[in-house]
Amino acid sequence: MMKAVLVMIIVNLALAFVNIFLKKVLNEGMDYFTILTYRQAISAIFLAPIACFYERERKLEGHIICLLFISALVGVTFTQYLFLMGLEYTSATFSCAFLNMVPVFTFIMALPLGIEKVNMRKVSAKAKVLGTFVCIGGALMLILYKGMPLIKQEQEHIADKGTTTASASKIKKWIIGSLLLTAGCGLWSSWFLIQARISRKYPCQYSSTALLSFFAAIQSAILTLLIDRSKTKWILRGKLEILTVVYSGLVGSGLCYVAMSWCVKQRGPVFTSAFTPLLQMFVAVLDFSILQEEIYLGSVAGSVLVISGTYILLWGKSKEEEQNAMKNSQEDEECMNNFEDNPNVASKLRLNGEQGLCELQEKQLVIEVTRS
Repeated sequence: MMKAVLVMIIVNLALAFVNIFLKKVLNEGMDYFTILTYRQAISAIFLAPIACFYERERKLEGHIICLLFISALVGVTFTQYLFLMGLEYTSATFSCAFLNMVPVFTFIMALPLGIEKVNMRKVSAKAKVLGTFVCIGGALMLILYKGMPLIKQEQEHIADKGTTTASASKIKKWIIGSLLLTAGCGLWSSWFLIQARISRKYPCQYSSTALLSFFAAIQSAILTLLIDRSKTKWILRGKLEILTVVYSGLVGSGLCYVAMSWCVKQRGPVFTSAFTPLLQMFVAVLDFSILQEEIYLGSVAGSVLVISGTYILLWGKSKEEEQNAMKNSQEDEECMNNFEDNPNVASKLRLNGEQGLCELQEKQLVIEVTRS
């Protein structure tokens, strides 16, 4: 449990740096289609040899390739495309605040699929629901309540920012960016569910992530060429652009996707997506120190709510797992007691060994179903 928690904290911290670097180069005029293509290509090149070395014995079936292609299209290409557009129209902190809706979307989508179940008579289910809504409440506070500045930047910067934010074009971009980010959150939530199915059938994190990046690079390149065929946009200018695409490819689309896939396999999609609110806190700190954005009371209060909701949801998940494990243990114990009390079962076991046990288990199951 603690290992998965630590992994997701590190993942969100690394992704926070990715978002700050992306916002910085977008402010300087770098095209987000170019970022998306380079990022996934670098990730595929980095992970391919690692996957071949550690997971070369695992066979890759056709239906897994199809699922990975869909997963790349939904969770990488479209999601990052929408997120980069929303990031360009808004800010790094604002964009990450919208990502706090991912746990809610994932939880709601998982219910009809049977991945998550809610029995409101249990404390664990109430905790999951409460934690989810507390996270959303914190996100709404981050967006809607600004409050007084706790740490101020230079006065010239504050005045310039206030003038820009008040303009009509800025407000229009802010609304468009919000819609794009909301759509991206919905697609990313779908990716968690798709990846949960892939992880059960193909538990190879390096190989699946390498293929995800490979498919996403091809999809992004095609999308880029369809929109704009200019060759100049593919040229990286300056150390910051090179650092951004390399870091976002190796870490953001490479190692972080491997870690998230591993957590989805170990703890499920809702557990993994529940850590998304932590990204907001990390970005707020980096936004102030690197991009010179101010830290307001609303940001701090909202972050506290977000983290509180995360731990409430995680507590509910862990409590649910404990209850399920205890229930399975009791059922196994009752089954063994039934066999020991039945002399026919003991005789059958002595004559036929383990094969007899399997046959009698099937017969007993049929009898119990018939009686019920």
